[in-house]
Amino acid sequence: MLSFSSLAVLGLTLLSRASATILQNGQVRETNFPNTRIDPSAYSFKTYPANATEISYKGRWDSKHVSWWSAPGIKFGYTGQTVAISFGNLTTDGVLVGYRIGGLDWTFTNITAGATHLLVSPDYPGAALTGPINPWTFEMRVTNWAYGVQIDAVHVASGEKLVKIPDFGRRIEVIGDSLASGMYTSYEGLSSWAYGLGEGLGNTEYSVTAYPGICAADQDCWGNPHGQSHQWFYTSDTSYRASVIHGDNPEPWDFSKQPAADIAVIMIGTNDNNEHNNVSTTAYIDALTKIIQGVHGKWPNAQVVVMSLWLGFYQSGNTYLPNAPQGWVKEIQKLVKWFNSDDYLRNPLAYDGVTKKTTKVKGKGKDKPFVHWFNTAGILQHNDIGPQWHPTDVGAIKVASHLQQYIKNTFGWELYATGPEVWHETLYWNDQSGY
Repeated sequence: MLSFSSLAVLGLTLLSRASATILQNGQVRETNFPNTRIDPSAYSFKTYPANATEISYKGRWDSKHVSWWSAPGIKFGYTGQTVAISFGNLTTDGVLVGYRIGGLDWTFTNITAGATHLLVSPDYPGAALTGPINPWTFEMRVTNWAYGVQIDAVHVASGEKLVKIPDFGRRIEVIGDSLASGMYTSYEGLSSWAYGLGEGLGNTEYSVTAYPGICAADQDCWGNPHGQSHQWFYTSDTSYRASVIHGDNPEPWDFSKQPAADIAVIMIGTNDNNEHNNVSTTAYIDALTKIIQGVHGKWPNAQVVVMSLWLGFYQSGNTYLPNAPQGWVKEIQKLVKWFNSDDYLRNPLAYDGVTKKTTKVKGKGKDKPFVHWFNTAGILQHNDIGPQWHPTDVGAIKVASHLQQYIKNTFGWELYATGPEVWHETLYWNDQSGY
């Protein structure tokens, strides 16, 4: 059986390559990403600035329109058959993004800092199709958690226009580490269970505030200078890129930029649970308490789902067993029960990671139980977790699927996704009967 010290580091902050390389079981997967960079002077565009009201920003973006955390994106409607985006110099050169129109499949391309990319043209597959989505919508998401883009301008064909697309009526937030951010899955953020949960629910706005290696406790973990009990309150993550762009003055996240989340899913503590980071049980529970109090203070009506942790499997004789302990199960369950107790709900507290102050919760819903326990035990088996202790693509799909059903059964949310692709390149089948 493996000890915690011998477990591979969960969420190492080593950056994935910004190129189009995807490794699959140690082999390079064939990719055919289009080169979309153009010379904008050769085109006749109508141009919109990055702050145009027609552009909806998904996830966390700072005042310079730079993206942060996992799977941030933009979305808007448009007329015509042309969409191009100019990216600022604060874009990570070579970062891989996914984009799509309407409900069609994702396309991926590498972005050049300071360049303009033609992402939709009359030659784009399906660009001229008509259907139930009207006007055409364009959506783009950054795949990697440690890289980002800066939006400088959005262009459509001369004589055409952008159209503001209303947000969906429900919101979900995922707070976590590498297990949520998509580390080691094929398309990283766009193959993670957190993204799959939000996208797979359908008609749901989602944000994945997760970063590899980060602890709940506010201390250095695997090179992250802060934990989520601090960093969740800020726009940027704990990456080296953030230290270069924001220095010692990161922007606190303006929670009024977006409507409050209806559900916050928290899965964090695996890095705290690794003895390398020397986080005590008391320090971890204190940090998790502050995260939940932070959510309740910012979004008094939000329901909080706390997920149990998993630490992989080991071979024991003629079978496989989960590494134990599975990460403070009893302590987390006790904390959930305490948050829902009459003693706490009579005087609920809000924590702010920027001011480090604790105050009384204000707003509706403060006197009702709001914290829930989601047990992940039994969902993943040893072949659903890769050699580096993170879910495979299939493992991520399983976690997301179980969470969707849990949310449906617990909160009455209908499953509205009825066709558009969620996970890219997971279409496997056999229709040959004579083999």
